[in-house]
Parts: sequence; C-alpha cells; structure tokens
Amino acid sequence: MREVNGVNGVYVQAREVLEELTALAPPRPGAIFVVSCSISRVEGHRADTTGDPELARAICRALWQHKPPQAWLAVQCCEHLNRALIIERELLRQKELDEVSVLPVAEAGGTFAAVAYEYFHDPVVVEAVRGELGLDIGLTMIGMHLKPVVFPLLLSREYIGGARVVAARSRPKLIGGERARYKKKGDQTP
Repeated sequence: MREVNGVNGVYVQAREVLEELTALAPPRPGAIFVVSCSISRVEGHRADTTGDPELARAICRALWQHKPPQAWLAVQCCEHLNRALIIERELLRQKELDEVSVLPVAEAGGTFAAVAYEYFHDPVVVEAVRGELGLDIGLTMIGMHLKPVVFPLLLSREYIGGARVVAARSRPKLIGGERARYKKKGDQTP
C-alpha cells in the first residue's frame, strides 16, 4: 500500500499522471476521456467506503486543470449507479445520448463522482459512452465505456495515494486479413 501524502501530495500525483497520459496519448479533438476514481482506495482503504471529499477535490482540480485539451470528460460513478457517467449536456446533444435521472452522492455514485459533478458546467448523467482514452484510479473497471480495441498505457507513476492507476486508449480494429494494409506505426489513432 502506498502512502497518501495528504491533499497536496494527491494533487501533485494526479497532475503528474495526467501530464504523462496527455503526452503519451494525445487524443483527437472531441475525444471522450473516461475517468473513474475510488477515493477510499486513494486513502488506502478497501472500496465501498465513503472517502474524504477533500481528496476528491484535489484530484478533480488536477483533472480539470490538466486534462487532455479539446477532450470531453466523462466521470464514471460507482457500481451503485451501474457505473453511469457524468458528462456535459453539450456532449449528450452531440452524441445523441440518453440522460438518466439521478444525482450522484457519496453513498450512491461515490465520493469522487459526487464532487466531480460540481466541476462540470452543465452536468448530466448517462448510462454509457464510447470513450477513446481512460484513466482508472483504484481499479474501478472503466473498460465497458471504452471503444474496442483497448490497450494499456504504461505510466511511470503507478499509484495516486494508495490507489493503483491504470490508463488505456483505444485504436481502430485491424480488419481485412493478411492482404490488408494499415497505418504505419507511429501514426495517430483516435
């Protein structure tokens, strides 16, 4: 288990992860960036306990200040809300998604989602998105909201506080068999 290092330490760790992630996998404009976080795991506890909202605010502050530019944020709620996501209403309109009627709170949605809801300009909750980039803080399982084919991004910082950090991005499927041609290695994928 890693040490939390207080609110400022968690902010710095989150900022470092976001800066590295953006450098490793700069998303295309309009891409959806799925983020989920277990604050109780950041604290070094097991999941399903209400975490410190100040730690959630530190991670949200880092996220909103250092998210990939021109990407839409989609913050995943906990399993009590079936891993629904908070997004901006404008993204809902652009992607023609269906809003669900729920307000994330610490007890149902998770501390991180409840705090993140306040950071959105015009938040709505949806059941699913198809994101191109993801950050999972605390092994909360974001894969259902990423486009196939997903591959991991290896980050130098593996923890934020006591929570394991996993990042991923998607790429288009390779189809067509042995006679097909694909983009050269190093070409940008979505």
